[in-house]
Amino acid sequence: MIFFRRGSWKSYINAVVKAHDKGNYPEAEKHIAAAVKEAEGFGPQDPRLAASLLGLGELYLHQRRYAEAESLLKRGLAIREKALGPEHPDVAGSLNNLAALYDAQGRYAEAGSLYRRVLAIYEKALGPEHPSVAASLENYAALRRETGRSDEAAKMEARAEAIRAKHAKENPAN
Repeated sequence: MIFFRRGSWKSYINAVVKAHDKGNYPEAEKHIAAAVKEAEGFGPQDPRLAASLLGLGELYLHQRRYAEAESLLKRGLAIREKALGPEHPDVAGSLNNLAALYDAQGRYAEAGSLYRRVLAIYEKALGPEHPSVAASLENYAALRRETGRSDEAAKMEARAEAIRAKHAKENPAN
């Protein structure tokens, strides 16, 4: 068993990444929960607390522990929105995770609203042809397809594909 001394938030995060990469989710959960506890000491608006809460929320989302995931994702999102502003790309990433949660729960209207917001933030902050725009188009298209809006989904997927093709042509090493 590994013990971390107080002040080792980064060590917890590194341990989470290693455990997650190995598919050891119970170990990852143990370390991310410890990171949350450590980050609580940094203050209620600290970015490390937001990152820890969001990480634990994502882990719970993947484990289908939706109620636990939702409260953590919302809390982390609120910290990021307050610290970074509502139109920051990191906020969009947090919104995307919450949208994925709602989608998984069949809460399609809420998921769609968030996916639209994610897309708008990325387009404004990063430009209309950024790879993050393509990823959010794909996520939103999947939701549209799930809800029987295949025509809309196809248009989004085509736009995402065009963005990815352009990015690949301009950045062949990526």
